[in-house]
Amino acid sequence: MFSSKLSLLVLFVPALLSLAAPAPELEVSSDLVARQTVDTSQHCGQWDTVTAGSYTLFLDLWGKDGATSGSQCSQITSLSGSTIAWKTNWNWVGGSGVKSFSNIQLNQGINKQLSQIKSMPTTWQWSQSTSGSIIADVAYDLFTSNTAGGSNVNEIMIWLANFNAGPISAVYNSDGTPKPVASNISLGGHTWNLYSGSNGANNVFSFLPTSGTITSFSTDILPFFTYLTQHNGVSTSQFLVTAQAGTEPTTGTATLTTSAYSLAIN
Repeated sequence: MFSSKLSLLVLFVPALLSLAAPAPELEVSSDLVARQTVDTSQHCGQWDTVTAGSYTLFLDLWGKDGATSGSQCSQITSLSGSTIAWKTNWNWVGGSGVKSFSNIQLNQGINKQLSQIKSMPTTWQWSQSTSGSIIADVAYDLFTSNTAGGSNVNEIMIWLANFNAGPISAVYNSDGTPKPVASNISLGGHTWNLYSGSNGANNVFSFLPTSGTITSFSTDILPFFTYLTQHNGVSTSQFLVTAQAGTEPTTGTATLTTSAYSLAIN
């Protein structure tokens, strides 16, 4: 009798232990967590910001008071790993100056000396719908300084689109159009003209496509800096302090939709 009871006990105890054992924890991917925690609501305040992963969305409606009327709203739509999607819609009337620079800023890897940067891989896929004629650009906007976190010395712009706008230039043609300091530069799989001037606070170097609009851009943008250090007097001891990408509208109505954007500083 004792032997049979002991046998039953031996069989029963493991069963109880298996019932009491906690269920294994499910692993939740960091990508899923990122998608769940990103603020995808629309923001319309002049200085609103939204941080997601290594990026920050800046509304930056710095020139809105120069408009007769108008508004602009932006939002992040998704974040998957290091790739962010966002959009901005704007309607500006009146005034000849830029109204805003709503943009995505990279917060990781900045404040490195140019000489220490090995690569800057980026992808930007975007589209834009407009109503009537507009004046705007779609561009990367990057700044360098003499020190990490210091005041801007050089502004480097890489324009992917020019909608009736014009880059800052120190030299102009007889018809009033900006005159490039270098033409037909091959970088990142495209051909560019380079313009140089000052915005009153720092040097401005603007690379513009020689023709057309680039809506799908995937390359290493470090060679743009290398070109400037080799040909235009930008020192490799400069620090990269800001890396942004967005649109600068002056007038009109449009919606810029970025389906995929990423940038890394290695």
